[in-house]
Amino acid sequence: MVRIVILDGYTANPGDLSWKELEALGQVTVYERTKPEETVARAAEADVVLTNKVIIGKAEMEQLPHLQYIGVLATGYNVVDIKAAHERGIIVTNVPAYSTESVAQMVFAHLLTVTNRTEHYAIQNRAGRWTNNPDFSYSDTVLTEIAGKTMGIVGLGNIGSRVAQIALAFGMKVKAFTSKAAETLPESIQKADMQELFSSSDVLSLHCPLTDNTKHLINAETIGLMKDTSIVINTGRGPLVDDQAVADALENKRITAYCADVLTEEPPKADNPLLKQQNAYITPHIAWATVEARVRLIQIATDNVSAFLNGNPQNVV
Repeated sequence: MVRIVILDGYTANPGDLSWKELEALGQVTVYERTKPEETVARAAEADVVLTNKVIIGKAEMEQLPHLQYIGVLATGYNVVDIKAAHERGIIVTNVPAYSTESVAQMVFAHLLTVTNRTEHYAIQNRAGRWTNNPDFSYSDTVLTEIAGKTMGIVGLGNIGSRVAQIALAFGMKVKAFTSKAAETLPESIQKADMQELFSSSDVLSLHCPLTDNTKHLINAETIGLMKDTSIVINTGRGPLVDDQAVADALENKRITAYCADVLTEEPPKADNPLLKQQNAYITPHIAWATVEARVRLIQIATDNVSAFLNGNPQNVV
């Protein structure tokens, strides 16, 4: 029987979903979390290993003689040494596009949090603020309409493209920095260079891969190009942003708000400068984690294992 080990199953399935279909494919052992020093021992007899954030590098592979397949429970696969896996004939797969709708939804949850402040008013009104108000209505924050504003998008992959569609539905103008040719873009999306994107966007949303060229894409210099009313949203990768530069910009009112579902270090240290900024809206890397997205994640990961066992691997990286 095929031995399948899941090294860190908790975030994908904290207990509300099932591994039943995967269990039909072999003997499954699920660990909620695995420390680096536990990886080899736990995967020692495994033919198939599934991992989300547990690193499987060359050193680990050399100590796992039974290992034939690594399934990454995510779209990004930087936790696996792909070169070493290929050299050892180990198949590596990922789960592409399972969270597109959920992440795009989070972009606008963050944006509307800033523009409408619904949670702020709900908290106040639980404490009696509206009850004791002399007028039928009150507002103590700036309320902003997003129709007519410009959404700048860095990266037009699956998620960036979906964000563009939703922005257009809200009546926003959309500009994008993308490697795609201008003539291939919908007429409603204007291709822009980085300087134009930063200087003209009311909202800037990051959806590009993390590379040497995009690390700290948002820094003191690029923030200097932005409007002081800009809202920056990062649901891509934490290191796309220089945390300190953004914290300083918020402190000095050089941008209006920073919204992020990702940070450079996760979980963040207590002294991360963004955590103390009033206009930094930080969620704990949960854009991908809707029930619907996690169901898709587990289903596709299971289908990947099944395809491998049937000799026709899919979603190979």
